Amino acid sequence: MNGPSPTPGEIFYNSLASELKPQEVPPPVHGPQHRARQARLAQWIAQQGGGIAVLAAGEEIIRNRDNPFPFRSHSDFLYLTGFPEPDAWWLMRVDDKGNTETVLACRPRDAEREIWDGIRVGPQHAAQRFSADRAIDLSSLDDTVIALAGDMPAFYAHMGMDAALDERLRHWLSAVRAKGRAGVNAPDRIVDLGAAIARQRLIKDSDEIKTMRRAAEISAQAHVRAMAFTRPGHHEFEIEAELLHEFRRQGAQSVAYGSIVASGPHSCILHHRAGSRPVRDGELVLIDAGCELDGYASDITRTYPANGKFTPAQRAVYDVVVAAQQAAVHATRPGVLLSDPHDAAVRVLAQGMLDLKLVAQSSIDALIESGDYKRFYMHRTGHFLGLDVHDVGDVKTPLAAGMITTIEPGLYIRPADDIPTEFWNIGIRIEDDALLTAADVELLTRGVPVQADAIEGLMRG
Repeated sequence: MNGPSPTPGEIFYNSLASELKPQEVPPPVHGPQHRARQARLAQWIAQQGGGIAVLAAGEEIIRNRDNPFPFRSHSDFLYLTGFPEPDAWWLMRVDDKGNTETVLACRPRDAEREIWDGIRVGPQHAAQRFSADRAIDLSSLDDTVIALAGDMPAFYAHMGMDAALDERLRHWLSAVRAKGRAGVNAPDRIVDLGAAIARQRLIKDSDEIKTMRRAAEISAQAHVRAMAFTRPGHHEFEIEAELLHEFRRQGAQSVAYGSIVASGPHSCILHHRAGSRPVRDGELVLIDAGCELDGYASDITRTYPANGKFTPAQRAVYDVVVAAQQAAVHATRPGVLLSDPHDAAVRVLAQGMLDLKLVAQSSIDALIESGDYKRFYMHRTGHFLGLDVHDVGDVKTPLAAGMITTIEPGLYIRPADDIPTEFWNIGIRIEDDALLTAADVELLTRGVPVQADAIEGLMRG
């Protein structure tokens, strides 16, 4: 007896599945490194007495109707697995001796959905390609977690970030407790996993540094292209288009954050998104933009004159910001706190405010102590950079070799009765990505000029 005829989706699916050999499944970006990262995390969990770690990739978020936002896995999930698909889960059972079992749960292959959304990896290839001992269908997730959690002292997971995840953890914990009459001991606590992974992520391994170096190169070339393109009359969105085209042309998958292209008075708005305003002769253009490559961010800011020539007032302010960045760079080295480069930059900026007669105080110390300098400089001088553009770590974190930070002082002078008019609407920020080495710092983003004379030379062509 003949069975039902295959649907068009099944025909398409079967034709692709028959051609898709295991070696053709896209490999993870940093495959061998994921195992090493998992091993470091397992060592820490073993030191705490063992347990089961649970991480979620996250779900697709619908933008409107059936149109989702582009999906990107949670950064901790990417760091440990490299797996790119939504709805996935990663599990690691660790005993007190450090023995581990890792499981990747992912969506099954699906004939109909793959016509619309593309080929899925599926459990049959996931373990081999994405650093897990075994892979399972999502339908088996609950049973697998409950089985792995038996006789383990703790769950390790992100807590307080997602209500649905918190509820699911409570469900799993209750299910294990229900097996108590069968002699199974349930975990007695849930430990937040974020801080432990953050400590690892702060120090970049060789593959991460290679990727971030390339992301910095791409972003620098995009800034050069946008700078050379800019002329009075161009709109902010046209300049942004030059950046985006160069990012994609060179293989970056996305922007690391919404690109800031701010002209004239917009340069004094810290996070102004490119709009329809035309750039006017005599104005500055501030671009804060970076690409994301294989999950890793770059972050560059440059400020330049739309007509290719700084006015005397613009140049005076610009040179102060350059000097502040140089002071922050010199203060960036292993052993200091992230706040130390900020303090160094603030002193130079404060002196500049006094020299330009933007403030009434009589000394740097008085200006800093009063906090009045924040009228013109209201943000920090840097942040950590990695899988997130504002990466894990805080101002009290001691710097160490292998960390990557930004160094980004600025001055923002809005129109006011007590400010000379030649300084009105001058907003300047200069930002580079800095890799901490054993004794010093390497700026990864100097492929785009910083010095005013070099910028003017580039714009002259």
